[in-house]
Amino acid sequence: MNKIVFLLASLLLLASCSMFELDNYEAPSETLEGVVVDAATGKPVLTDQGSEGIRVRLTELSWGDNVTHNPDFFCMPDGTFRNTKLFKGEYNVRIDGPFIPLLREDDRGVPIADETQNMQIEGVTKVRFEVQPFLNVEWVEEPRVINGKIRAKVKVTRGVSEEEFRQKIEPMGGYSSTFLNVTDIQLFVSYSSTVGYRARDERWSKSIEYSGTSFKDLLGETITLESNGTIPSGRIVFIRAAARINYDTPRGSGTRRWNYNEPLEVMIP
Repeated sequence: MNKIVFLLASLLLLASCSMFELDNYEAPSETLEGVVVDAATGKPVLTDQGSEGIRVRLTELSWGDNVTHNPDFFCMPDGTFRNTKLFKGEYNVRIDGPFIPLLREDDRGVPIADETQNMQIEGVTKVRFEVQPFLNVEWVEEPRVINGKIRAKVKVTRGVSEEEFRQKIEPMGGYSSTFLNVTDIQLFVSYSSTVGYRARDERWSKSIEYSGTSFKDLLGETITLESNGTIPSGRIVFIRAAARINYDTPRGSGTRRWNYNEPLEVMIP
């Protein structure tokens, strides 16, 4: 009987030692810092802060070919991203957003182009992605406030030509000319400086939708947007404009992402 008790005690001691070792692994502490810029201008690609913004996907390659990706995270509104909780190792870094996909495959899953980046992450590792945004959204002049409403003027142009868009997207299969249609323009209004779809006040934000190719003649033209409702006087709000095309990224996700301009601070007199 004493021998059995001794044996059980020994097994429990070994198990507790193993658990203790597992609990003492170092927490992930390597850092990846990145920025997403327009390949043509070098300017940051402005985005939303959330799942409608630029998605960052890391896949650790150190464990071999049959690995799953890390949990996705997203860029900040200024087109930068940072992850400080990574294990040291070799990773594939992929981003998806309102720009020509970096990883393009045909309908059989055969790669056509792969502009993702493989890198060794150790300490603070930096990465830069140069992309081709679908659209450029620009302020035309300073917004005005009239009777509690914000009136702003914007211009929307293509960041990539129709010919180049088709050249890169059509080989992926299932191409449609409707992909290039601009579907809506948004004027987001918020008390938050991170104003966007995820941080908007629905009382004052304005959405204008376009069907078919009806926006085509407005490309490059000045468009006037006016906020909804009446914003209380004496308040400071932030505004951003955004537009998107009828194409989801990544393909098949159903998420059509906006291209943004920079936020502006507006005082309501």
